[in-house]
Amino acid sequence: MDELRPDPDRLLAAVQKDEARRHRGKLKIFLGMSAGVGKTYSMLQAAQQLRAEGVDVVVGYVETHRRAETDALLNGLEVIPRQEVEYRGATLAEMSTDAILARQPQVVLVDELAHTNAPGMRHLKRYQDVTELLESGMTVYTTINVQHFESRADSVRQITGITVHETVPDSVLDLADEIELIDLSPEDLRKRLAEGKVYTSERVETASQNFFRVGNLTALREMALRLTAERVDHQLQDYMEIKHIAGPWKSGERLMVAIGPSPFSARLIRWTRRMAYNLEAPWIAVYVETSALLSDEQKEQLAKNVALARELGGEIVTASGGDVVPSLLRLAHQRNITQIVMGKPQHTRLQMLLRGGSLVDQVIRASGDIDVYVVSGDASEALTRPERNAGGKAVFVSRWQQYLWATLMIVFVTVMDFFLVSNFPWIGYQIVGLTELLAVLLVAVYFGRGPALLAAALSALLWDVFFIEPRMTFSVSQPEDFVLLVMYFLIALFAGNLTARIRDQERQAQRNAERTMALYTLARETSTDVSMDDVLATAVQQIGQVFEAEVSITLSRNGVLYGQAHPCSTLVLDTKELSVAQWVFDNGKTAGRFTETLPLAGAQHLPLLTPGGTVGVLSVGLHQQQRLSVDQEVLLETFVNQVALVIQREMLDSAAEEALVLRESERLYTTLLNTISHELRTPIATIMGASSSLLNPQNSFNPADRNALTYDIELAANRLNRLVENLLDMSRLDSGRLTLKREWCDVNEIIAVAVRRMNGCNASHPMQVTLNEGLPLLQLDFVLIEQVLVNLLDNACAYTPEGALIRLSAEQANEWVRLTVTDSGAGIPIDSLERVFDKFYRVPGTASGGTGLGLSVSRGLVEAHGGTLHAERPDSGGTRFILLLPIKGAPPPVTEVRE
Repeated sequence: MDELRPDPDRLLAAVQKDEARRHRGKLKIFLGMSAGVGKTYSMLQAAQQLRAEGVDVVVGYVETHRRAETDALLNGLEVIPRQEVEYRGATLAEMSTDAILARQPQVVLVDELAHTNAPGMRHLKRYQDVTELLESGMTVYTTINVQHFESRADSVRQITGITVHETVPDSVLDLADEIELIDLSPEDLRKRLAEGKVYTSERVETASQNFFRVGNLTALREMALRLTAERVDHQLQDYMEIKHIAGPWKSGERLMVAIGPSPFSARLIRWTRRMAYNLEAPWIAVYVETSALLSDEQKEQLAKNVALARELGGEIVTASGGDVVPSLLRLAHQRNITQIVMGKPQHTRLQMLLRGGSLVDQVIRASGDIDVYVVSGDASEALTRPERNAGGKAVFVSRWQQYLWATLMIVFVTVMDFFLVSNFPWIGYQIVGLTELLAVLLVAVYFGRGPALLAAALSALLWDVFFIEPRMTFSVSQPEDFVLLVMYFLIALFAGNLTARIRDQERQAQRNAERTMALYTLARETSTDVSMDDVLATAVQQIGQVFEAEVSITLSRNGVLYGQAHPCSTLVLDTKELSVAQWVFDNGKTAGRFTETLPLAGAQHLPLLTPGGTVGVLSVGLHQQQRLSVDQEVLLETFVNQVALVIQREMLDSAAEEALVLRESERLYTTLLNTISHELRTPIATIMGASSSLLNPQNSFNPADRNALTYDIELAANRLNRLVENLLDMSRLDSGRLTLKREWCDVNEIIAVAVRRMNGCNASHPMQVTLNEGLPLLQLDFVLIEQVLVNLLDNACAYTPEGALIRLSAEQANEWVRLTVTDSGAGIPIDSLERVFDKFYRVPGTASGGTGLGLSVSRGLVEAHGGTLHAERPDSGGTRFILLLPIKGAPPPVTEVRE
């Protein structure tokens, strides 16, 4: 049963693929073995059938080649006007993707999927336009020949001898929901060719003798049939996995292809993609960066190879190392690779002998359980060595100036040695050999491996000619001198090579350290920033320094990209660049300079992708005129990913804070509504009940009863008034709009007024008031401090048993006037002594009633006067509230006015 159980990773991948397919439009491909089999005709027939069924079908781009029967099928179909583009004095008509997106039909017909768009269009290839249409939800019918798929291009060139330049990545097959094979026998196709139904009459003979030979067509037909069968088999596998149908589940395979700056790498990539597709296995493309310097042509070719691998669905991995073989095998073991794909060596036997064997031989010897596939290539593209460029000319690791300096250094040392030997006879040729060896090591350190090898050979030659007997000849008289000369050459050769290798490794380690430090600096700086503006400013600064570029970041909010870049940006985006950034944001793909989408833009625009979606666009305007190297592009992508994650973190923090504020606001709103509604209902009900009783003519009250009801109305009105005052005071405190009307006040007078307002409390609780006649006048807001005392006394009355004593005292304590309100209740728990001053807080277990605002408002009003208010538990029980008000000088003297 375990053997029949599906692999969960494969099952998840199948489900994700099916889910992605549900969110985009459907793609139907009409596939043929070559031009003339009737792909466009069949597509138009299917479109007419859909139109008859009421489906909204439009023609995005169809090329009929003036065939009458094909033109007839366009009748009744809406044709989207084409976009005219000026190119080299000619007007070219291309498919208008924007017009189709604006029209939003159900089905759109797009002919010639592999077509290359004219410069100036948004995408370089038409299949990219089709992908954008699919992402918008439209169904696309399209046509293509089998030779236009990347993985088949090499086989087609070998079969027909013709290089296909217009190709599409095989990943387009993964997007296809249906493939309809338009099949025709080679004989019937040649007959159509002879009748002029494929090409014009002047091209028929040439085509019949070249591409349309029977053997070529038969091979292409088999290729088309195989491709269709493979696609059907994959669809069946996906269906079995999604539906949990037991079957012959294949064991997992992982492929790795080693690529470099050679045109042959493109063939290896296509071969690996084809093999991975057949095995249903993931694959990665690995480039090992060494100390070898690449020419501009090599950098461009390497970038194309990396773009091809990425386009075909491979994962790009770069590694740094002085030796390629250990780096490749280390990555293979780390990524659990089962098969390695490499190119067939093209070195001579002498080169392989000097190198210790070819790269392939070294990998095979050290690969262990990993299978190694060796792929051969054409002689025209057999330039696989790092020291060769795309043009086939040798490009030395070191520049010719370094070889010249190495030669001059050896000649200079030789001249100096010759002068010393001539003037100091005790200096023998052995010492000369050591000085020459030192010069070789210095050359290796400063000029590299190639100049060191030249210096070793040149120094050995000059040492023999000028210092070993017989001098001025290439011969050596003594056997020991011959052995010494050979040993010197070998030691100089290996020592120079080893020194140069150590130097290269040092430089490589330094570059790696610089990249690591750059990433660390970005992560450290952004992690310590406290706001989104600081994060973006740090990101712009770090990326600009590392890549010597101007940087711009454009953020989004609520799924919409801002119409302008963030103020911290150093790159100014005009309307054209902003439109490119908008496209990048909408599609989540890189575009702009040095890409295949909108390549005429002035900057490269990269989406800031996060698991939650695209949060913005980072635009980079390079000062240099050439594209970044592969390792720099990978580093830039890492920077972009890091910035995107930091931006998402800041957004999540902001969202969390907003959610917390909202939750707290909701809680406060609920508490306020519940408490205030209760506090409002109680006095209002009292007022309504007492007043209705007094106004009812049927009720007859004696004076005592009437006074009691009137007294109840007064108490309820006072309670309601205190509630309103507390709410108003709290709103003014929270908004910062509280204005104090300070005047010189007598504290004893404030206490007397507050006590008089507590008549209801005085009736049920005896109150002991202790005043100090010597208290100084204070600058206070009389009404607000009176409200504070009323709140404290009201709180004491609420929590003191009826008949228990409440004490109120006032005294001077140094630079403060101290007011104390002490009740005789149960007392506040120690852990709640500070919390009672929080808004809406009520001590657990207390009786219901009150809003929980009185103490909070009181503390706010006291602190506004520069004082303090706190609570404590006295030893005698109950709760004591201590209010301290500052003494700020004395009032001005009163001037007596005489008439």
